[in-house]
Amino acid sequence: MTTKTKISKEKRKNQKRNKALKQGTAKKKQKHTNKHVTNGFKPPKTVYSDEEESEGEDDMLDMVEKEDISFLKSAIANRSYNLLSGIKFQGSTSKKGTKRKHGDEDTEALEEHYENQTKVENNVNIKNLLPIKAHGKIIPQVRVEAIEDKEKTDSEEDTQSDNEGSFILEEDVVKPITTVDLLASHAESLNKKKIQIGSLCAGILENPEEKLDNLRVVLKILDENLDEAFLTVRKIVIVALQEVFKDILPEFKIKLQENTGVKLKKETFKLQKYENTLLLCYKRFLKKLEKYMGKLIRKKGNTQKPTLEQEKLGEQSLQTMCDLLVSHPYFNFSENIAQAVIPFLCNKNKSIRLIVSSAFKNVFKEDKRGEITLKIVRLLNQLLKRHTHNVNTEMLEIFLSLKIKEVNLDQEKEHELKQKKLLSHKKRVLQLSKKEKKKKKQLQELEKELLETKAEENKKAKQQNLTEITKVVFGVCFRILKTSKNTKMLGIALGILSKFAHCINIDFYVDLVNTLKNLMQEDWLSYHERLHCMKTVFSILSGHGEALNIDPSFLYVNLYKDLLTIHASKSHNDLELALETLTQALVKRRKKVTNKRIIGFTKRLSILALQLLHNGSLGCLGIIRTLLQQNQFIDVLLDLDPSLGDGNYQPEIEDPEYCNASTTAMYETVLLSKHYHPIVRNYSTLVAHGVHVTGDKSIPIDVSKLTPEELCRDFDMAEMAFNPPVPAPKPITKVKMVGRHCFVNSDFHRFCLEKSKFKRDCKGIFL
Repeated sequence: MTTKTKISKEKRKNQKRNKALKQGTAKKKQKHTNKHVTNGFKPPKTVYSDEEESEGEDDMLDMVEKEDISFLKSAIANRSYNLLSGIKFQGSTSKKGTKRKHGDEDTEALEEHYENQTKVENNVNIKNLLPIKAHGKIIPQVRVEAIEDKEKTDSEEDTQSDNEGSFILEEDVVKPITTVDLLASHAESLNKKKIQIGSLCAGILENPEEKLDNLRVVLKILDENLDEAFLTVRKIVIVALQEVFKDILPEFKIKLQENTGVKLKKETFKLQKYENTLLLCYKRFLKKLEKYMGKLIRKKGNTQKPTLEQEKLGEQSLQTMCDLLVSHPYFNFSENIAQAVIPFLCNKNKSIRLIVSSAFKNVFKEDKRGEITLKIVRLLNQLLKRHTHNVNTEMLEIFLSLKIKEVNLDQEKEHELKQKKLLSHKKRVLQLSKKEKKKKKQLQELEKELLETKAEENKKAKQQNLTEITKVVFGVCFRILKTSKNTKMLGIALGILSKFAHCINIDFYVDLVNTLKNLMQEDWLSYHERLHCMKTVFSILSGHGEALNIDPSFLYVNLYKDLLTIHASKSHNDLELALETLTQALVKRRKKVTNKRIIGFTKRLSILALQLLHNGSLGCLGIIRTLLQQNQFIDVLLDLDPSLGDGNYQPEIEDPEYCNASTTAMYETVLLSKHYHPIVRNYSTLVAHGVHVTGDKSIPIDVSKLTPEELCRDFDMAEMAFNPPVPAPKPITKVKMVGRHCFVNSDFHRFCLEKSKFKRDCKGIFL
């Protein structure tokens, strides 16, 4: 049996009213006009007599049969019809009905009793609470609430509004604030925030596992709407969190573990909670940085320019993201950071592009696995395809920092062959050996060799990553060579090819050389790009492409012909590339170069040293010194006897093979021995004496070990300082010397006097 819940009288009325509204039988309420009560008296109520009602009811009952009356009484009592639900019958039809009716009346009376108990006296509302039963007694509970008088509050508000319109109180007058007060309050609030951020971050660094919740508090500061020091506080928070994450983040990835209901040890549970919290806070911090960085990128259709504060905050966020990528390239979200940062390489602001490019270069240099490097290279390839290679040069220059010199594409096959041989040898030992001791020793030695041939998983994965990187990089370079006519992009692509040409497959060497040869004949190609083409071909021919049947004479002619276009002005930046090309062409391929060609290039280098800065002169002298040490026949240029050789030296001829450089000497070393730079003076003296000089005029040992490219780079004057410092020239005091010239022929004396219009009576003396 289910017990019916008690319903209050008001609720029952509402239920009946709603039911009638749904059925459409509800009566419309009559609109009563509000009658004003005067003098506090209520209008009299109309009283109807019960006699008139009883007479009408008796007449109606006489007209109805007894069986119908009994049916109606039972229907009204049971409320079996909706039409009769509003009629109350006080009579008794059955015992069951009387009990229920009596119970309803009792409950209604009890509810009315409780409702009437809530009285309002003297602006106090008294409410009855549920009673408490203690010691067999029921103790009633009452709550008293004060009620504000609405009329009074309304009147007070009206009076206040009237007073405000008429006059102003002295207390409401705001005193003017000076700029000094504003600056002082600004500095005070900023110092408070600095102390708060510093103390929270210091607590994390002291004990990360116990005080990791401080990260959430610091992150909440980024969400605060600060009117004062908005930019400064957020910058401080970003830099502080950057240093905290640099210190506490591990060098491996963390897996976000969910609670699977398995019971764990306290230490395991504590560690799992710490890692999850750290990972979630780091993710939240990166999302904040990405939001701030988004202001630097203008989307299509967005004409609104970011404010100066938003630009500074976005730049700081970008720098922080790049630093986190460099410091923790193997932690979670490193690939997401690279993907979020890489679009800024197309930004118009050069400083923003340099932040991203320098970060990627550092990642390439320090990456030992190759995973993040491969991810960045693929992202760069996608970005280049999307923009059809119309991007800034910083994007391609990043490839020059890759470490793929140790890649050997044929190494995998060699590794497999070696492993098969060792396995076959192991089987032979097992079959042929008879003595167990010898068998064990031989097996142990073979196992060691097999472990050496079986590279570790990390090494294998790294080798595979490097192979994929080389494929992507060469694909980018070849695509630029075929389609792009942008000279800047083409020059960098050629530089990448020349640097990593030893990694290219031998099957593509012939096609690549022919493509570069045709490219060098283009008129729109500058000298810098031609140097890159020549360096690429020479690096191929001096490496794995030695067996190729290619005549490089056209390269030597072009290199010799255009060498004097480099001078101490704008084209001086091409000198380092020219020195690298000459090293590839003359030093590394010295066995395949004729004597006349080497002598012609040596003479041309000595001439070039006169029209360069001191670092360029040192680079040229460094190559001449190397050639003198490797080839004894170049000593002809140190001999001043003109009878040697056939014909005269003709520097205007473009081919060094037929310029007759052996008939001249390196007179330029005499001029270089009087150079303003002390290292150039000593180096030229060293070359002039056949690379054998000792004493004061010898060069330092550390300088003698430098390559020509290093000499040009280390003694560069880009920072406006000499290395070593050049002493200032001593002041020269001019002394008037009186000279005497005697003339033997008097006629010649007279002729000189007439020409110089100098008239003086002298006898055989000319002043």
